[in-house]
Parts: sequence; structure tokens; C-alpha cells
Amino acid sequence: MAASFNEQFGQYGAWRRGFASQLQELREWLMAQDLLDASVQERLQRLEDQMRSDKVMVAFVAEFSRGKSELINAIFFAHYGRRLMPASAGRTTMCPAELGWEAQLAPSLRLLPIDTRESHESLGQWRMRSDAWAQYPLDIGDAQQIVDTLAKVTAVRKVSVDQARALGFWHDDEEADNPMVDADGWVEVPMWRHALINMPHPLLKQGLVILDTPGLNAVGAEPELTVNLIPQAHAVVFVLGADTGVTKSDLAIWRDHVLPAGTGKAGANDAQAASRLVVLNKVDTLWDSLSSGAQVQAQLRRQQQDSANLLGVSVDKVLPVSAQKGLVAKVSRNAALLQASGLPAFEDLLANGIMGQRQKVLQAAVYASVQQLQWQVERVINMRRSELDDQLAELCGLRGKNTNVIAGMRSRIEGESNEFDLSAAKINAMRAEHMRMLKDIFQLLSSAALKSELAQLKQALDQRGLKLGVRKIYEQTFERLHAVAVNVLAQAEEMQKLMSTTFKELNAEFSFSLQVPPALILSDFTEDLRSIEGSYTQYIGLSSTLKLSNADFSQRLIKALALRLRTVFEAASSDVEMWSKSLTAPVDAQLRERKRSYTRRLEAVDRISGATTELEDRIADMENAQDQLGLLQTQLASASAKLLAPIEAERAKSAGAALDINLVV
Repeated sequence: MAASFNEQFGQYGAWRRGFASQLQELREWLMAQDLLDASVQERLQRLEDQMRSDKVMVAFVAEFSRGKSELINAIFFAHYGRRLMPASAGRTTMCPAELGWEAQLAPSLRLLPIDTRESHESLGQWRMRSDAWAQYPLDIGDAQQIVDTLAKVTAVRKVSVDQARALGFWHDDEEADNPMVDADGWVEVPMWRHALINMPHPLLKQGLVILDTPGLNAVGAEPELTVNLIPQAHAVVFVLGADTGVTKSDLAIWRDHVLPAGTGKAGANDAQAASRLVVLNKVDTLWDSLSSGAQVQAQLRRQQQDSANLLGVSVDKVLPVSAQKGLVAKVSRNAALLQASGLPAFEDLLANGIMGQRQKVLQAAVYASVQQLQWQVERVINMRRSELDDQLAELCGLRGKNTNVIAGMRSRIEGESNEFDLSAAKINAMRAEHMRMLKDIFQLLSSAALKSELAQLKQALDQRGLKLGVRKIYEQTFERLHAVAVNVLAQAEEMQKLMSTTFKELNAEFSFSLQVPPALILSDFTEDLRSIEGSYTQYIGLSSTLKLSNADFSQRLIKALALRLRTVFEAASSDVEMWSKSLTAPVDAQLRERKRSYTRRLEAVDRISGATTELEDRIADMENAQDQLGLLQTQLASASAKLLAPIEAERAKSAGAALDINLVV
């Protein structure tokens, strides 16, 4: 039987920790050998931190009563021997819930009151206000206490239709989807807007984050769920009921909130689309004694095919599952029932999809960083070797010479050192221009610049009543944001040209050995802008005209958009900063090595001026230092190969599998 999701995620966590430890060992060894400059050290530290703290989010999205919470219990919490997440008949999880682990916080359930929807503050802003959340401790040693506490997410309250409208649960233009009004004119709505569950569960401690989103009204009323959280999830599990098939509200959630914007258009968002899985849950409702096994399977295949056709996905992405039977089977250790539930097949597909993609992303980052690191360190080693060769030649030339010759050599070294010091003026001029250009780029990516770009859209959404023409303004806003990305790359190219020209001059005039610096790559920035633009389109069209007329909703929309864009701009700014440091690092390294070389050469001449034995000892020291550099280079190659070999083997395996598929086709 294939390993469960929990087991595969544990293996993925162990792989990450192993790589992080190897990176730490490499970083510490390089520091001990004085081979690590500030920019390389920062890059290695960031990569190591990413390997240790990488988060993997799985979002579960469904209409009410599709068995979503039961599926979460079956996959993640069966080892407790009971249900942790509320999963009784009818509506259970009434508000979106995030399950994760933050070590600096105590185990707890935090709940944001639904009344906060009446404010203009976005969910992201409320996250930073701890005093606004109701907090309940979780006793990790008491499963029943956890169950009783988590049951609070099911709490509801009754409000008037006007209040329901203000809270986003009543839409005059969508009467069929509105909640029922009781005999007294009240409407039932969730007590809470959002839940944060902090638990030291083994998987959550390893970086897993689970997002549980309930129903069309809950998802549609929170722009941040659709445009921030769900698109950033590494996998989105869309749950259908085998007893209902694809309903109108299911289809609305899928098209508006799950399916990546732009999917199917020239390959746009194919990676995101590939991470969307569909579970046809409650297949046990089709099991009955009057139908043969073959008849049940045929009915299931029809349901799979019909669901796949309606959702526009391949049939292999629609998996029949009985979460309830799978949970019972895990608790009772019934292997036959577990296999019949379809849960193992789904867990395997989910695990391979998530861990496979994340592993490829992290492997690519490690591969690129280690290769660049090896190249930079080898340049430093070769620089030292060249300096040692020169020193050794000088010292060997002093054999049998008198003190006048030695004094002349000292004067020559001092002259070279003084001449080299003249490069400081050119380097300082380069640094000043480099910092000016860098400041211009940071200004393009600043919060103030982003606020300015969004001002017109904010003004359009702030106006009362119908927001006519807002879609055009929205499109113009993103045209300007895409232009920002173009301008950043253009200015970075000018900076690269400046550095390249200065490097050539330093090489020619002062015997530096600087190479053409790398270009800035901001593929994540441009891709994120396109993704965000597509994610918000659904809220700007004619179908959302009435929803946009609600001032609170439109305010939450623009604040959610600004928050997501600010995160993307800050990430781009961080990438620019790292790239900028990599431009100047070779200059700093060569300055340091050359100054160190001149100091050592002068010290050597001073030491041997009075005794022949000192000269021979110094020559022996130089020869030994050459041998040590050769050993360092061998050790560096070995450490790099140790890190890269598993990645190269995995790539070769994937390439071979792709070739086999092509041959079969």
C-alpha cells in the first residue's frame, strides 16, 4: 500500500531538514576558511532558512454539506482516533479556518467576530490586531477538550435581513442563494468571520497549513480568500458530493474562486491549474445491496466523467472518495475498507502533486545558489593562487641577492600598492552612481509609489452607488503596474551596463579580474502581477455591480488588493537588493584579497631581509599555502557535488520518465 499523505509529508520534511543541515555545514566551513563574502553568506542563509521554514498550504473549498471537514479529519487527524474538526450532518464549519503552527504562540483557537465585516478594514489588517480576536486555549493532551473548543467555529447568530446584507450574506440579485428567513424574519449567519487554529500537530510543525473555506457566501464575501489565500495555496482540493454532483453553486465557486484566472489561455496559470484536485465525496451513498460492484463502479465512472466535463478538467483529476469510511477505516485499522474508500489513492495524488512541485522549486533554488556559490568561491581561490604564485616567484628571485635588491623589491611592492589604491576613486564613483540608480529602483517598488498607482482605482471604488467604469480603471491600473516591472528591469539593465563598463576599466587599469555581472531576473514579480490581475477580475465585471455598490465590500476589496500587491512589491524589492549586492561583491572580494596580498608580501620581505633561513622558510610557507588552496578547491567541489548530486539524479529520473512517455505516445 502506498504511503499516506502524513508519511509522505514527513519524508518531505526530513528531506528539507537534511538539505538545510548540509547548507549550514557548507556555510560554516566557508566562513572558517574566510571564503564567504557578505552577499554569498546572506544568500546561503536565506536559502537555509527557506528550507527549514518552508510553508505548504492546502486549501479545501466546497459548498456546505459536501463532507469537506470530514475529509480533513480523515487525511490529517485520524491518528487521534476521533473527529477533531466539526463534521456532523448539515452545516458545520461556518467560517474560514486556518490550521497551522507558530511556535511563538500558545496552542489556541482565535476567532474574529463577524461584526468586523461592517468595517472597512481588510482581513489582513485585522490579523495584526490581536485584541480583536476571541482566544481559547487548546489542551494538546486532551483530545476531547480540543474537539469541544474547535466546535466553536460552528456557532451562528440570527440577524435581520438588513444586517445580513451589510455582512455580505444577503444579495438582492441572487435570491436563490440567500439564506432562509425564519418565521420571525431573522436570518442565520456565522458568529465568526475567520478562525486561526494554532496546534503543534507533527505535520503543522513541519510547515503544513490547512485552509478550510465554507460555502459560496463565505468565500464570495471575503476578497482576500479568493485573491490572496486560495491562489497562493500549493494545492486546492475542491469537494463535491457524489449524491448531488455538480450543482449551480458548486460551479459558481469553481469558476469564480477556485479555477485560476486565465487558465487555458496560451498556457496561462497551467501550474496553478495542475494543483487543483476534485474530490467526489460521499461515494458510499452509491453503495447499496441492490447494485453489483460493477454497477456501482460504472455509476461512479459516469459521475467522474460528468463532473470532469462540467468543470473542464481531466477525469484523472476527479477522485471518488468516501471520507467518512476512510476515517472509520483508519481508526479501526480496516485495510479493506480503507482501500474501498478511495482515500489512499487521493492522498497519494495530493502528496505527489504538492511535495513534487515544492521539491522541484526548492531544488532549483538550491541548484542555482550552490552553482553560483561554487563559481564565486573558486574565483577567490584562484585569485589567492595567482597572488601566491607571484609572491613565490618574487621570493625565489631573492635567493642569493643582497640587501639592496631586497630593499628595491620592497619599494616596488609599495609602489604597486600605492598605484592600486588609486583605483579607490573609480570604485567610489561607481558605488555612488550604483547607489543612486538603486535608490531609483527602490522608489519604483516603494509603498508610496504603489499607493499612488492605486489611487485612481481606490477613488473609483470609494464613490457611492454603482461603480460605473471601474473595470476600465482597473485595467489601466494594472497596465501601469506592469509598466513598473518593465521600468525596474530597464533601470537594472542600465545599472548592469554601468558596472560592466567600470569592471572593464578596473581590469585594464588596475589588473582586476572582474567579469560581466549577471542580469536581474524578476519572473516571479511579473507572474504574480498577472495572477493577481486575473484573480480580481471577477469582482470588477458587470456580474458584481451590485456587490461593488456596497461600500464596505468595495473598501475590503481595494485593501485586500493593496495588501497582496504590497507583499509582491516587497518581495521584488528584496530580490533587487540581493542582486545589487551580488554586483558589488566581486569588487569587494578582490579589493580585500589584493590588500591582503600586498600586506603579506611586505611582511615577507621584511622578515627575510636579515637572514637566508627566513627566506627559505617563507618559500616553504608559500608552497604549503599553494597545496592548501588545492585542498580547499577539492573540498569545495566535493561539498558542492554532495548537495547537487541528488538534484541531478532526480532531474535525470524525471527526464527519463518524460522520454518514456514520449516513446509510448
